[in-house]
Amino acid sequence: MKLTDKQALQEWEQYLQSIREETAIDRAMPVAEREKRRQWLEAHPLEWIKELFPRFAKYDFAGFQKKAIARIIRQATEGNWYEVLSWARELSKSTTVMFVVMYLALTGRKRNILLTSNSSDNAERLLRVYRAQLEANKRIAFYYGNQRGTKWTEEHFITARGVSFFAVGARQSPRGFKLDEVRPDVILPDDFDTDEECRNPEIIADKWNWFEQALYFTRSFSEPLLVVWCGNIIARDCCIARAGARARELARREKPLGNWDIINIRMVDIRRPDPKRDFAEGVSVWPEKNTEAMIDEVLAQVSAASVQKECFNNPVVEGTYFKEITWGVVPPLNKFPFLISYGDPAPSNRTTHRKGVKALGSFKSNVLLGILDGRLYVITAFLDHVTNDEFVNWYYYQKDYVRDRTTIYNYIENNKLQDPFYEQVFKPLFLQKAIERKFIISIAPDERAKPDKFARIEGNLEPLNRAGNLIFNIAEKENPHMQRPLRNSLSSSMMDSPPRPTARTQWKGGTSWLSVRPPPSPLRHGRSARGRSIRKGIESVFYPSQFHEG
Repeated sequence: MKLTDKQALQEWEQYLQSIREETAIDRAMPVAEREKRRQWLEAHPLEWIKELFPRFAKYDFAGFQKKAIARIIRQATEGNWYEVLSWARELSKSTTVMFVVMYLALTGRKRNILLTSNSSDNAERLLRVYRAQLEANKRIAFYYGNQRGTKWTEEHFITARGVSFFAVGARQSPRGFKLDEVRPDVILPDDFDTDEECRNPEIIADKWNWFEQALYFTRSFSEPLLVVWCGNIIARDCCIARAGARARELARREKPLGNWDIINIRMVDIRRPDPKRDFAEGVSVWPEKNTEAMIDEVLAQVSAASVQKECFNNPVVEGTYFKEITWGVVPPLNKFPFLISYGDPAPSNRTTHRKGVKALGSFKSNVLLGILDGRLYVITAFLDHVTNDEFVNWYYYQKDYVRDRTTIYNYIENNKLQDPFYEQVFKPLFLQKAIERKFIISIAPDERAKPDKFARIEGNLEPLNRAGNLIFNIAEKENPHMQRPLRNSLSSSMMDSPPRPTARTQWKGGTSWLSVRPPPSPLRHGRSARGRSIRKGIESVFYPSQFHEG
């Protein structure tokens, strides 16, 4: 935002006024008491932050935030320090850094701050928060006096106490950033990477070289420098990942000079980020702000690939198929707490090509899946152009295959486009088949909206397969139904994540309610009330996809 018109100026003034109102303070406090209070607050940085920035610090700090604040302040005071914060979305990494930098600047520990981002506009946008607080925060003025200096622009301002703040976009000239004889002693790269730039290795290399050569060496050799990177790992090769690797190298020195802090939105162990396990089993790292229910609702609305990149620091590259398939021995079926039989129908009832028509379109499929000891087993499958009657038979064949060795939960894909066909064709067929076989298959339609194909495959299946935890039943290796999907990566229902069975599931093909016991979670216990026992297992891996014959 450039303050070039009346509307912009009005909006800016409204923003400043909101800060003034939020930071009101009793100015009648005696000077001696005020000074004593200031000294106590500076000795307790967390309380200092809460006092001066009540709007931002409205939630209690999480443990990892407290540690980062204490660590950066301590190291910045003692000497050179190189910090990289790869915190997931909604964990307030930029805000936390703002707290720390304002503390260091107002207490006289740092004097020349450079903030950089992927563009000059974004750098100025990030710096605007600092400028607004220094200009309008009444509590800052109460303890440290009025801060507005003679130079006060969007890209560069100097406080009344002589602290300089400068915004610069990536690859712009950073020459001449000295304040009197003080070179930059704080450099803050924030959201330095962009998705588009990360697709071009040359741009990444160019930006990285600009930081390490042009920007970094605006510093003085004789004065300590604080570098704090803020950003998610949005690509395998990006500047934040390179900075993190550099921080880890510095952390291994005899005198550590750096730290790479990777924090996902959910984690099992805060000290050991593990994207797949954190997604499947983790809990909120900041429950005071982000509850489990809130996280579930937000993550449910986007693709798994997006979730992994933005919330678990695990970028997934579109278009990378499976390098190899793991065939292995499936444990005895009675060892599995439950199995999933998932079918993906196709509207066509044809089993042969029509004259003059090259392809039949989508296959029908049904796959039997099970999870045991953190591994997902593809036990057997049906994949072919068959009649609708035969598709229904597949569910009975799966039941015959398993017999009474464990419980099977049966699902059928049923999106909005498929629903009329399901209602008019498959419901009557399931009812007819139940009468013929004298046995009811309790079938649950899966009506959920699904993410895009690449996100489903590569955001969930590929990492599991790469780790060797997606196992295809070697006893079925010669089964043509198991071979067909592997010719084109994986088939429809092999990419599927059935919804969690409810305590009472209605069989929509019949007239009665069928009682179904909820399966125990193979990965976590005690969280079924939030509908996560299955989602954290199978749904973290499988999402439906359409498979077309090539």
